[in-house]
Amino acid sequence: MPVDRSKSWTQTLLHFDFTLFMATVSIAFLGVIMIYSATREKLLLAGLNPYSYLERQALYVMFGITVMFVLLTIDYHQLGNLGFLFYGGVVLALLAVLTPIGKRALGSQRWFQIGPLQLQPSEFAALAIIFAVAAYLQAHQEDEIDAIMLLRILVIAGVPMVLVIKQPDIGTALVMGFVLLTMLVLARVPLGWLTVLIALGLIGVVAIVALGVLQKYQLQRLTSFVNPNTSTLQNGYNLAQSKIAIGSGGLFGKGLFNGTQTNLSYVPEQQTDFIFTAVGEQLGFVGAGGLLLIYAYMTWRVWCIMKRAKDPLGKILVGGVLGFLAFSIFQNAGMTMGIMPITGIPLPFLSYGGSAALAFFAAIGLVLNVGMRNPR
Repeated sequence: MPVDRSKSWTQTLLHFDFTLFMATVSIAFLGVIMIYSATREKLLLAGLNPYSYLERQALYVMFGITVMFVLLTIDYHQLGNLGFLFYGGVVLALLAVLTPIGKRALGSQRWFQIGPLQLQPSEFAALAIIFAVAAYLQAHQEDEIDAIMLLRILVIAGVPMVLVIKQPDIGTALVMGFVLLTMLVLARVPLGWLTVLIALGLIGVVAIVALGVLQKYQLQRLTSFVNPNTSTLQNGYNLAQSKIAIGSGGLFGKGLFNGTQTNLSYVPEQQTDFIFTAVGEQLGFVGAGGLLLIYAYMTWRVWCIMKRAKDPLGKILVGGVLGFLAFSIFQNAGMTMGIMPITGIPLPFLSYGGSAALAFFAAIGLVLNVGMRNPR
């Protein structure tokens, strides 16, 4: 069915999905509060400004919202044409971060230090795959997917994935793999080939472990969820403290800024990877469950926009974002509760970090863009 692109900007804006926008912004501003609660006490003890993380995250959120609205002004059919340009920029940044100009911390080399701020190119890698694979499929939409096309798609996705694994950042690579799988399913790649790709992916994970790409502590961190009680004081410490924080919140929580585990900084990296524990401890089962319901509503709205997209480009772009959001939410929340391995990926719109905030807001901007131009 041909897509009507003759509508005015005013007519297009009438189809803006306000509920998806509000769900996104609500989570983001809850994240600002949770980040403040998780960092203020340790900053006070260090004699530093207790509002520094809050101020920076609020700035990241506002900048992310701005990026989201800028994306809305460009018809996503033109965004598809610019996909490889964005992809090329991300790949160059991933290459550069592995050179001496990249910053190494916590056993990985993932960041550029720009004054007091850090830029993490890997946070944009999944978005780069979404743009590039969708652009490639759009350019070959009249062709049936054969082995050569599938191989080219795998190369497009494989280059940034290999660079991310090299950092090493297995968590982000897993997200990228799930995003690619989602897009291939939507592109109607035959089930047999998908089965082979999944098998090859599992073999690749085994090879990464066998070849020693991961440091010993990183491997132990990934596998600690299998039997956390055997390594509580070492590898399973993060998970043990995470479970204690969430469990201590009970039904209604200890109240905002009253969480013992949070105030005493017992949960490592709480403002980033483990921000969900701050919600669980302070707002309890009701608050954490409410947050997950908002996430569920967000992903459902993305699903609805994907289903009503009238052209393959819109459907595959939104489908890639759906995979990006759904896997990130499930993986991050799951790892804090011990049902998924600890991989260190951010919780969308809630974890501290400018790069992640920009990437996720851009992803939602892309979804809103497609939705506005594919009304009910």
